[in-house]
Amino acid sequence: MTNNEDIFKKVTAHCKEYGFVFQSSEIYDGLAATYDYGPFGSELKNNIKDYWWKSMVNLNDNIVGIDSAIFMHPSVWKASGHVDAFNDPLIDNKDSKKRYRADNLIEDYVQKINTKIEKDCLKAEKKYGNNFNRQEFLTTNKRIVERQQKIDKIEKKITLFLKENDLPSIKNLIEELDIKCPISGTCNWTDVRQFNLMFKTQVGANQDTSSDLFLRPETAQGIFVNYLNVQKTTRLKLPFGIAQIGKAFRNEIIARQFIFRMREFEQMEMQFFIKPGEEMIWYDYWKKSRMLWHKSLGMGEENYRFHDHENLAHYANAATDIEFNFPFGFKEIEGIHSRTNFDLKAHQEKSGKKINFFDAEEQESYVPYVIETSIGLDRLFLAVLCHSYKEEKLDNNETRVVLKIPAFLAPIKVAVLPLTKKDGLPEKAKEILGELKLLYNCKYEEKDSIGKRYRRQDAIGTPFCVTIDHQTLNDNSITLRNRDSMEQKRIQIEDLNLIISKKTSYINVVKAIEE
Repeated sequence: MTNNEDIFKKVTAHCKEYGFVFQSSEIYDGLAATYDYGPFGSELKNNIKDYWWKSMVNLNDNIVGIDSAIFMHPSVWKASGHVDAFNDPLIDNKDSKKRYRADNLIEDYVQKINTKIEKDCLKAEKKYGNNFNRQEFLTTNKRIVERQQKIDKIEKKITLFLKENDLPSIKNLIEELDIKCPISGTCNWTDVRQFNLMFKTQVGANQDTSSDLFLRPETAQGIFVNYLNVQKTTRLKLPFGIAQIGKAFRNEIIARQFIFRMREFEQMEMQFFIKPGEEMIWYDYWKKSRMLWHKSLGMGEENYRFHDHENLAHYANAATDIEFNFPFGFKEIEGIHSRTNFDLKAHQEKSGKKINFFDAEEQESYVPYVIETSIGLDRLFLAVLCHSYKEEKLDNNETRVVLKIPAFLAPIKVAVLPLTKKDGLPEKAKEILGELKLLYNCKYEEKDSIGKRYRRQDAIGTPFCVTIDHQTLNDNSITLRNRDSMEQKRIQIEDLNLIISKKTSYINVVKAIEE
């Protein structure tokens, strides 16, 4: 097991132990690829949503929000192309009877080569120390160059095969690379075939009169079919955006890597409507803007990269992913797509309703083009946890587990801890708590030693602990402990709010993005 794999297993175990994420229906042995967010997980998730909404909607004069229904008219999904084109290439192993996404098998094969490259780099760095030049090593080491050439060749092939829907060639590539089933260890594969990812259900009083409906596989269509309603009621002129946070559902055959790929997930999307011909200008704008937003979370610029799409979706003329460096490699957390006018035009034709925008300056009507930004909320949640999870060796040779979650996203901002359960300390602590909880999400604890309570707060990512002791009763001072540095300093109660608000507010973070 590699170190990164070990960290990821520890993160998933930590999520359950400390109330961030639970397996859904666990008392019935769970439901695969479905998870529930616990007390601290739901708080963290809400804080991420609030930060996105504030920076995307409230701080932009030309972006508004909606909350569309999960159920939509079936014609929506026919017009959008999802009924005919929303498929994954699947392949079965005849020996294990397990089903896989064919492109994921190839993706995992490439990741193993990347892992070998990374191991060689780490060995060389250890050997040469400060004299190690990573870029030079990657471009001059014969073994690494050969491995990278192999990766490039494989990726070029699979991109072409997916684009042309060449299923036999995908199977041939799997066999050519000698990719084995992880369960059976054999290469006894079926043919590759396409599988539609939408969940189908029915609405109606009885089976004979019911109609087929789909659970939405994306939230974007709810924005597109409401485009005219929003434009007319807000009187916004191009360019303007419509944002939404909501659940989406995909019948993923291979859901994996904890909450990274699930059948029920949440998206934070914004569709930006623009004049045709200006799409590349705004595409570049939103690429830059969204990357700055992610970097504002303070999780290291080196952990982000763009990955431009070569195999474009049926609606796009340009697309890129913002990828984050998870313990299992760089993976997508946000997509930025130039969707052209495909969606609005398709809905106009299918519904028979005009969705044109009248440009008063140009004195012409046209169907707007769209730039989409779409974050997988659950993936971003996982990125925050993976980056925040730390195991630190202390001076006394003990190890503490701490979640160094950005303070403005932390589920609990302040823990209020009386030193003992007597001598009036709990009463004073609850008095302070009463003031703080009007402003922050707080936690009160009086059980166990103060050291154990500090460790529990470290494990859930609480930035500050306030300790009330006997001196507090004499001079109204408390001990304020910082999670990251473990520094403890004495301050007056009256100064507490100013310090905490400055450290846990995202106002300064947003200002830094704008600058």
